[in-house]
Amino acid sequence: MRKMLVSLGLGFVAGVVDVTPMIIQGLDWYANTSAFFQWVVLGVIINYIDIGLRGWLKGFVVAEAAAVPIMILVAKTEPLSIIPIIIMSAILGSLVGFVGEKYAK
Repeated sequence: MRKMLVSLGLGFVAGVVDVTPMIIQGLDWYANTSAFFQWVVLGVIINYIDIGLRGWLKGFVVAEAAAVPIMILVAKTEPLSIIPIIIMSAILGSLVGFVGEKYAK
């Protein structure tokens, strides 16, 4: 149960960090909600999946892979918006994996 709570908490924090600049930019409710819940789910997936990588690298790989469908949708109308998606996925995924490896046991 502790692992699930820590994983959800990490996902929640990552979601807030990711969505804050989106809210400031005035993105719509759907984009903000989608991004937030993606991170809540990724918090769980990153900490429960076992792919034989260190926590930070596992988080990086899983977060970038999960962002691909979003990047494809965004590329249609805002191709330059892919850059912050890649950067935030790399940073937040790595942090969720790193912290999860230490505390989500």
